[in-house]
Amino acid sequence: MKHDEPNLIVRYTPNERTNHWITAITFVLLALSGLALFHPSLFWLTALFGGGQWTRILHPFVGLVMFVSFLILVLRFWHHNYLDQSDIQWLKQFEDVIANREDKLPEIGRYNAGQKLLFFVMVACLVLLLCSGIVIWRRYFSFYFPIGVTRLAAVVHAFAAFVLICGIIVHIYAAIWIKGSVGAMVRGTVTYGWARKHHPRWFRESVK
Repeated sequence: MKHDEPNLIVRYTPNERTNHWITAITFVLLALSGLALFHPSLFWLTALFGGGQWTRILHPFVGLVMFVSFLILVLRFWHHNYLDQSDIQWLKQFEDVIANREDKLPEIGRYNAGQKLLFFVMVACLVLLLCSGIVIWRRYFSFYFPIGVTRLAAVVHAFAAFVLICGIIVHIYAAIWIKGSVGAMVRGTVTYGWARKHHPRWFRESVK
């Protein structure tokens, strides 16, 4: 999609950016409150949420907000994240990716193979977090499940949260590493040069 200002392409609409930042903000709140509840040495983080009791109450409700927001993101971008033959070739040439030899890589569409894989990892983690979170939600659901199932769900919840946090760290690092990516999610637009360099197939399709 072109932009009124010359040499700029719309990468994310205002609705898409709002959706992304709601997901991002709720993720930070969940990571901090989850870590506070995970280990006594991090209990001091509960002060950010009004104490231990409020942290325990708020965490699952914020989790539901994040899941719904992320689900909307998934529905928006699912069709951009299918892996194709060029993505497999991109993964095989990962040394060229790390060395920034983009001229040697297959033409990239809206997202590269790394972004697509991270997308599906995040989808899997969010599903696991929702299912396990419901099982261990003491106020409403945990008493419906045997203690063994509840304990297993707590382990699954912690593991999925750990993988998701690691994935988000990679996501943030990659956004900073590729200069202009953060700006795209703030302003919504990228330059022709950025699009041509990092996502040439998407650039061609966008300026038709």
